[in-house]
Amino acid sequence: MIPKKKGDSFGYVNQNGKYIIQPEYHIAVFFYEDCNLLNSPNEKVRKFGTKDFATVEKNMISYRIDHAGKRVYQFKDSDLGKCKFEEYKQQLFQAYVLNGFYGIIEKSKFVNAADYRQYQIYPQYQYLYIMEGDDVADPMIVASNNDKFGVIDVNNKIIVPFEYSNIKRNFSWKLGKMFEVTKDGKNYYYIDANNKTY
Repeated sequence: MIPKKKGDSFGYVNQNGKYIIQPEYHIAVFFYEDCNLLNSPNEKVRKFGTKDFATVEKNMISYRIDHAGKRVYQFKDSDLGKCKFEEYKQQLFQAYVLNGFYGIIEKSKFVNAADYRQYQIYPQYQYLYIMEGDDVADPMIVASNNDKFGVIDVNNKIIVPFEYSNIKRNFSWKLGKMFEVTKDGKNYYYIDANNKTY
């Protein structure tokens, strides 16, 4: 399910864009684990920390909802535990700036900036940002070219065409395999790696 804004409120749509949970929330995030609840001192609420639930907010009150949209838990500070952090996955690639343009290097192999063969992607973009995700060998990369944003892979293949005025660099890729994009700089929506709009 994908968070989607209608007017000033968020709800959830399915893969076909049909609202499954009607828009009534000020904040709605992807269905994903909440490590504070998973590690709660209150064993009865730990189940609400699983990826079967999403966090939403209405009238300054935060809840976890199920896939039917039912509010199954209201957050309480006393229920929040401490997150146990996963071992950090070192990124294999990083952006590199040469003569004002961005490219990609593989950190472990890069030695000589003057040798174009040292670059995974030779510097040619106005901007690059490697999205955090589970696949460090083939990350999604937000890029800017001719004042438009798109997404490329480490082989410089265009995944999402350069047609957006902005693509947010947030956790939407890691959590929901979606990119949060806008064409007008105001109205953001989600697309997948096939450039399908939700």
